[in-house]
Amino acid sequence: MKNVIGVRFKRPGKIYFFDPGEIQVNKKDFVIVETAMGEEYAEVVIENKEIDEEKLANPLKPVIRVATEEDKKHNEENEEKAKKAYDIAVKTIKKHNLDMNLVDTEYKFDNSKLLFYFTADGRIDFRDLVKELASIFKTRIELRQIGVRDQVKRIGGNGICGRQLCCCSFLGNFETVSIKMAKEQNLSLTPSKISGNCGRLMCCLKYEHEVYEDKLSRLPKNGAIVKTDEGEGVVDSIETLKEKIRVKFKDKDGFYYKKYSANEIEIVKDVEENNNLNLDKESLKELKELERLEKMDEKDNQDDI
Repeated sequence: MKNVIGVRFKRPGKIYFFDPGEIQVNKKDFVIVETAMGEEYAEVVIENKEIDEEKLANPLKPVIRVATEEDKKHNEENEEKAKKAYDIAVKTIKKHNLDMNLVDTEYKFDNSKLLFYFTADGRIDFRDLVKELASIFKTRIELRQIGVRDQVKRIGGNGICGRQLCCCSFLGNFETVSIKMAKEQNLSLTPSKISGNCGRLMCCLKYEHEVYEDKLSRLPKNGAIVKTDEGEGVVDSIETLKEKIRVKFKDKDGFYYKKYSANEIEIVKDVEENNNLNLDKESLKELKELERLEKMDEKDNQDDI
């Protein structure tokens, strides 16, 4: 077993494990840790705990010390310097007439590097920009192109639910979401209703996906022929979470409907999944563009890994 702690460099953000050695820490303490990019200032989110070493992918880097008042002051100074660097960089980008949008700036704790995060529609030749920024700030400069999801995560905001965006409050990693998830949850497929502030599919579509997938694997599809205590009928609609099925029957007077639990019916003949989205041309075009952008983002994430 290995003694570890979990820390986070940004809030919210991914949790990383470090080796605290003999150091004991409490949640919400701040520590200085050793990383591949030098010393970093981080917040403790998981206190000292024992973990099976086999579950740790790589040897852990050490915790150097619990952050002192001097460390905290230095980190605050870096944050102030980063804000000023942002304003200077915006003017410099405009001067070089580059089609890029600066999102955030960050000084490494030891001041060995100044990072600029930006978005752009394509590749940007920023070599001259880097040279000028290096001459202004007298340190190593790194420009990182990020996606629109990361941009909104850094900017912040509220979702259509009225709450703070998931990516700004607790979501550490972005997971792949798809239009199929929205369809399985019987949501409106109007692009504006299933897209977040970033213009991509809402991350919350993923939260209940496994539950819907499990339930749908046991339920018939709309249009399936099922056997009930009333005889054979056709599935008219499904309440997925409740596992309730409304069945349409025909008699001499026309049609009538009755609801059943999933365990009260027997599937006689299921149907192929209906991929008809029933949208107007403009919405269908927007939905296909949204799907294309999702695939591009997924490919970019795989390339980063």
